[in-house]
Amino acid sequence: MADAVQQTVARFGGIDVVVNNASAIDLSPTPDIAMKKYDLMQDINCRGTFLLSKLSIPALRDSAKAGRNPHILTLSPPLNLSPKWAGGHLAYTMAKYGMSLTTLGLAEELRSDGIGVNSLWPRTTIATAAVRNLLGGEDMVNSSRTPDIYADAAHVVLTSPSREATGNFYIDDEVLANAGITDLERYRAGDGELQLDLFLD
Repeated sequence: MADAVQQTVARFGGIDVVVNNASAIDLSPTPDIAMKKYDLMQDINCRGTFLLSKLSIPALRDSAKAGRNPHILTLSPPLNLSPKWAGGHLAYTMAKYGMSLTTLGLAEELRSDGIGVNSLWPRTTIATAAVRNLLGGEDMVNSSRTPDIYADAAHVVLTSPSREATGNFYIDDEVLANAGITDLERYRAGDGELQLDLFLD
């Protein structure tokens, strides 16, 4: 990963935005989860987020000094400590909350540098391959919103002033509402009743 960061800086002249998007999912309960899957989720979700963010800090600091509004945006949930989320799928919850703790810690650590560090999570399930293949098939897709809502919300966050917008756990529809976008019908993937995403009560 260090080589990838170095090559990006060399090719593009710096890094202004880091998006921690990659994520592995397995909602198996603790007795059933294979340790290989546990390790995979920790490696991709938690370690991957921490490592990419860590390696990008020097370039992001340069971006801040140049006034280019640098951000780290991680696709992870608010830190909801309701026991049901840990009790339902502990291994996955630990991996996702590790991503969110990275947001919490780096936002404070990098605040004086002017680097915005935030998380973004969807209100409803999003019609992705993971939802289709792992979480419920076409019925779940029909009860989801399209990835466009996530992309549009991310754009709002990433174009916000990095010195002011930091340390937040944003929800996609709230971000859009604050930007004046309240009609969300265009984001529906189907005609089913929208399904609330994980970690939201």
